[in-house]
Amino acid sequence: MTDPSSAPARFTRKRVTMLAIVSAVVALVLTLVLGNVWPATASQCAPQVVRAQQVDAAALGNLAALTGTGTGRGYADLSFTDADGAAHRLSEFAGKSLLVNFWATWCVPCREEMPALNALAEGRNSDRFAVLTINLDIGEGGLDKARAFLADNQLSHLPLYADSSFSAFDRLKREGVAVGLPATVLLDEKGCELAILQGPAEWNSADGHAVVEALTGS
Repeated sequence: MTDPSSAPARFTRKRVTMLAIVSAVVALVLTLVLGNVWPATASQCAPQVVRAQQVDAAALGNLAALTGTGTGRGYADLSFTDADGAAHRLSEFAGKSLLVNFWATWCVPCREEMPALNALAEGRNSDRFAVLTINLDIGEGGLDKARAFLADNQLSHLPLYADSSFSAFDRLKREGVAVGLPATVLLDEKGCELAILQGPAEWNSADGHAVVEALTGS
């Protein structure tokens, strides 16, 4: 026979568990939103005109559409998640120059560009530089689609990061950095913007490697 006095205890434990789950979800959403919707971008970085011009001058041939900026926009606080749903910020990559690429499986130019980004990451990722691709497949099953695409195409040098809330990319659109996909932002070792590219590029080319060398100063 069940002890009636145990029912309130079971109910309390279940309620506490549910509250813990809800709190964790709310914390993740707030991390993404606060990092991407209300960033203090104006004061994050000092303008770097000369360094941006060096990257721009290296952008020839396959990378001719890349534009040097260096106006002071910073993205150290930009938030996204990993394959397990854990929250991250670009500040975790401090000390490395970054090529941050936004992509989606439904974007044909993105799909075509990914193998070159994977090859670039394989040959160039180091303690000074990294290729960081952020997936924007939103909705139910979005992360699974991205995971399957990376696996099916053997893109093992591109860890799965995602922004299923789309807030990071919306931030780039508000600042006039991005319009559509794919979009790429080149950042210095402090997360400060040095160049942007709208559309795909053949990154694993002499032109692509020249841009990376100009970015890293190597």
